Amino acid sequence: MRAQGSKRMSAVVWLVLFVGIGSSSVGAADDVVSFEPELWDLQGAEVTEHLGRTALSGLAILQGVAIQDGVVEVDIAVSGARSYPGIAFRMQTRSTYERFYVRPHRESLYPDALQYTPVKNGVAPWQLYHGDGITAGASIPSDQWIHIRLEFAGHQARVFIDDVDKPALVITDLKHGVSEGGIGLIGPRDGSAYFSNFRYREANDLEFDPVPAPESPPGTLTDWELSQKFKFAEIDHERSPYEQELGEIEWTPITSQSSGLVDVSDFLRRSGGGPDCLLARTTLVADAEETREIQFGYSDAVSVFLNGRLVFFGDSQYRSRDRSFLGVVGLHDAVYLPLEEGENELLLIVVESFGGWGFMCREGDVVYRNHRLTETFDTFDEFVTPESVIYDSKRDMLYVSNFDVYRRRAPDGGGQFVSRLTTLGRIEELKWVTGLSQPTGMAIMGDTLFVVERGNLVKVDIETSLVSERIPVPNSVFLNDIAIGVDGRVYLSDTQGHTIFRSTGDAFEAWVVGGEIEMPNGLRIDGDRLLVGNDGDSCLKAIDIATGAVTTIARLNPGIIDGIHVDPNGGYIVSQWEGKLYRISPDGDIVKLLDTSALKVYAADFEYIPERSLLLVPTFYDDRVVAYRLSD
Repeated sequence: MRAQGSKRMSAVVWLVLFVGIGSSSVGAADDVVSFEPELWDLQGAEVTEHLGRTALSGLAILQGVAIQDGVVEVDIAVSGARSYPGIAFRMQTRSTYERFYVRPHRESLYPDALQYTPVKNGVAPWQLYHGDGITAGASIPSDQWIHIRLEFAGHQARVFIDDVDKPALVITDLKHGVSEGGIGLIGPRDGSAYFSNFRYREANDLEFDPVPAPESPPGTLTDWELSQKFKFAEIDHERSPYEQELGEIEWTPITSQSSGLVDVSDFLRRSGGGPDCLLARTTLVADAEETREIQFGYSDAVSVFLNGRLVFFGDSQYRSRDRSFLGVVGLHDAVYLPLEEGENELLLIVVESFGGWGFMCREGDVVYRNHRLTETFDTFDEFVTPESVIYDSKRDMLYVSNFDVYRRRAPDGGGQFVSRLTTLGRIEELKWVTGLSQPTGMAIMGDTLFVVERGNLVKVDIETSLVSERIPVPNSVFLNDIAIGVDGRVYLSDTQGHTIFRSTGDAFEAWVVGGEIEMPNGLRIDGDRLLVGNDGDSCLKAIDIATGAVTTIARLNPGIIDGIHVDPNGGYIVSQWEGKLYRISPDGDIVKLLDTSALKVYAADFEYIPERSLLLVPTFYDDRVVAYRLSD
């Protein structure tokens, strides 16, 4: 393994070389703050001229400032070369603060040109933190000034680019919690990035949408013991540590974050001078001999031992596989462990050279099912990507749309149809309605089955199973779900088009476009409201049909809200496509009913028959429909 830390040291690490942060609190400073030595620590920066302005290049800390909630604004100009200019805020010490920065060299290639990372013990662990609420894509043109506004309050922050009202990045969980601290600008001093027009102010009136409590996925390994740190060269990574002369190992019990992530910088400081490593161990208990899947992620390298025997070694360093490889941590690897009856020791040697020291593990075959949920049947895997299930009460029959967009089992497109299924789980007719194009959501009115397909709404005569009419929906991109109001009006969600269409006679109009409705998916009529699963922010929302006013009912953790039903108690039952079912009370309290995400068994647009307390969940790629009874 190459010792890369000294050559690829992040600019954020250089900051620890500079003087401490002033602790006095100041009032609002709405005017531009000039880059004068009496206002800034400029030891790591240069004040120069760039693109017609006085600009700063490098690293600088604003002196005598400590803010808890506030707004920081600055213009940034970049050359397009590899660079990471940004803002440090809530700086507690020279090595502990929050950081936002841009990656101009990735802006047109990947959805992570904007990045938040906490800085802990002098390490910016950006490889451990990525995805929703942490990274986002953005356009960052070269050789011109762009305006960045960072707002932060409580546990959240958001970033606006130029004069766009919608934030380009919403940071949902600042890892250092609520704290007061200083402000700094962090950039290279190599001509690739400059700052100008800096201003800041305290702001006690910022409002953020509430976020749900983080979840621990089923099977997450949260309880660990960590050793002291060792130098990489001191350990043979192919031999059990107990067989080596490491001296006394000092074990410290720790608990992972809810996601399963163990950020080692929460517990240990890097030693410097080359890669470090540590040992992490936990216990797996088996009632009998078995083979158990463990999914895991790590940074930068790992050796995995089961009961002292090496079962896996992996290297995931930054740019080690190709020039764009980041080495971010996720459940990207898996190993099947031959467990013995009783207790088994799972031990990791985790190596860090650059970008974040951490790991996460999860048992891959664990399903969470609420005690109120009982499985009653599942079908054989005869469906072809079942996407939606609907109940026909007149005929006591279920209909299942088979999406098969990837033509996994029917290369000729013959996998796109609607099936007929009894409420006891017997497939009456697999290809009941054929000749469809990627069918998704369905609805029933009278003796007509309405089926959403690409670009059209299809009417099917239920008695004959024949298509009676195809109504085109012009300008639609990806029609997804359907709901029919008491007045007979039809509503269609266009997920990729950020639009909800509404019928007007025999045609459709774009009723709601963008704004608070972003990537609408699941639909359901609830009295005088249209319920919407809004994938853009993972919220269950309601649109007043008369006025068009949008309200948020509940915010879920990131995911695709595919199915929505109203339960008899006035609350809601929703599915997230990734494999989760939730019950939401009238007060907005969220209770998880089902989580099969570890098995990659999905939960698409489900059906709920309240008089039978029956939930019928299409599993998408798993090609089944699974039924559950839900007790009150």
